[in-house]
Amino acid sequence: MKIDGVAYRSIWVEPSDGWSVRILDQTKLPWQVEWLRLTDEDQVTHAIRAMQTRGAPLIGATAAYGVALAMRRDPTTLEESCRRLAGTRPTAINLRWAIERMLAALRNLPPAHRAAAAYAEAAAIADDDAATCEAIGRNGLPLLQEIADRKPNIPVNVLTHCNAGWLATVDWGTALAPIYMAHDAGLPIHVWVDETRPRNQGAALTAFELGAHGVPHTVVADNAGGHLMQHGEVDIVIVGTDRVTRQGDVANKIGTYLKALAARDNGVPFWVALPHSTLDMRVADGITEIPIEERSQAEVTDLTGRTADGRIETIRVVAGGSPAANPAFDVTPARLVTGLVTERGRIAATAEAIAGLYPEKV
Repeated sequence: MKIDGVAYRSIWVEPSDGWSVRILDQTKLPWQVEWLRLTDEDQVTHAIRAMQTRGAPLIGATAAYGVALAMRRDPTTLEESCRRLAGTRPTAINLRWAIERMLAALRNLPPAHRAAAAYAEAAAIADDDAATCEAIGRNGLPLLQEIADRKPNIPVNVLTHCNAGWLATVDWGTALAPIYMAHDAGLPIHVWVDETRPRNQGAALTAFELGAHGVPHTVVADNAGGHLMQHGEVDIVIVGTDRVTRQGDVANKIGTYLKALAARDNGVPFWVALPHSTLDMRVADGITEIPIEERSQAEVTDLTGRTADGRIETIRVVAGGSPAANPAFDVTPARLVTGLVTERGRIAATAEAIAGLYPEKV
């Protein structure tokens, strides 16, 4: 990822001390770029819960480094620290995947060896995510190239929902990785960015990173997607995901299901980009089995933004006394998904295709 022309990852170990962890505080974006220094698992737990770091793959990598920080402090607390970190966010399966991988790597080691092994395993998880997302980009790029070939010299219009770029992963992103590769290859491309209420991850984060990379884009209200599809202004929808079941159901940011319905009604391809860590083969029916996080009412009732004189202010936008519900995710049934873009290739969103591509997970 690049900010002001400088390449970064979303998480890394501070080179000056060799043990603390740096993350980008995403609650400050797009108004301020601030790198946080995390020094213990309590700070990691807070960063994940408060969404200072977010995105399913990235919170997995962050939790892994949280385990490393915990082992540096007290290597006898492995099980307890993993339980605390695993409880921070319920929907994104990458978090549980990373914690289980850390437990498997550390549980049988003598306590004195756990800290070094934990840092090595966390680094391996981060490197794996970056390489996986780059491969997702390569495998998704032909989808955009095929559209560009059909309409030469006319921008390929992609609609995306929430943020599934490098801010949600260690690097590259999932849904945005093919877009970055298309842009870098010189394909004319334009992205419709859903604002993604209530936290506005699209307007604040996706627009920020696309702008930083120079990708043409336009922010639209969440409810504009169907209208754009009806008028032929969307060639393809690509979204990320927080969990995919063994039969291909997709949990993603609230509002994704409505985009899938609109895409199906208008004959627009609806693709989901995911890394292997997002597959949950223990779950079949996403609608009944995936836990949906219910977040604070304040995310719906209040908005934070920058005033004309440059101040960052939070205001209430809902009538006083009115309660709000805030389910953070919804589930798109596999029947509405055109296909899945993974690091191993593109497949149909079916149990047979998923099992065939990932036989070791069955």
